Amino acid sequence: MDKEILIIEDDKFLRDLIIRKLVQEGYKTSEAVDGEEGFKKIKEEKPALVLLDLILPGIDGFEVLAKIKENPELSKIPVMVISNLGQGEDMERAKGLGAVDYVIKAHFTPNEIVERIKSLLK
Repeated sequence: MDKEILIIEDDKFLRDLIIRKLVQEGYKTSEAVDGEEGFKKIKEEKPALVLLDLILPGIDGFEVLAKIKENPELSKIPVMVISNLGQGEDMERAKGLGAVDYVIKAHFTPNEIVERIKSLLK
């Protein structure tokens, strides 16, 4: 399996945990700690899937989503949002901007997040 997953997450602990699980499952991973770096990597690497935190230093996840969706070359890349924002309007906004899935960090273990990724990439 050669699918690359880009994780845009500023929480190093969580990022490392998810990357470890994904690598165990045979995925290639790439990482970014803020929105700007994340968007640059999306353009360069065109990953199979983006795992995107919403609250990021610099440009936030909503803005990254908007930039992905307005770029015809990138708009087909599935984006799964992982966030601490559990409000309905945040979920609606993210889905409206094209997120394919929305996971609230407190409600999911890294294993469950990886399971969701696997089912999205089937």
